Amino acid sequence: MRPLKAIAIVAITATPAYSQARNVCAARPVVIERLQSVYGETRQSIAMGGNGSVFETWANNDTGSWTLTVTMPNGMMCLATSGQSFERLAEALPPKGTVNRKRRR
Repeated sequence: MRPLKAIAIVAITATPAYSQARNVCAARPVVIERLQSVYGETRQSIAMGGNGSVFETWANNDTGSWTLTVTMPNGMMCLATSGQSFERLAEALPPKGTVNRKRRR
């Protein structure tokens, strides 16, 4: 988890950051700048959480490094996890009506 450690050091020393469990948080611009300049990661996906938080996957397609972040409504961005071997997929949905769904009883 090399990216997580490096961002943790910057977040702790450069901004009023805090740690919650395993997450390292800092102001969104600080985290984004670090992901882009040090690791060459760009945003690959984005999704809204139910509580107004934004989940994003950042990755470097050349090195395979990736980071999953969550941004809170207050603008703080936290690192959820990171790793290696990122691979972009472009899978098509199966034809309508062909998905085998198990019913809960």
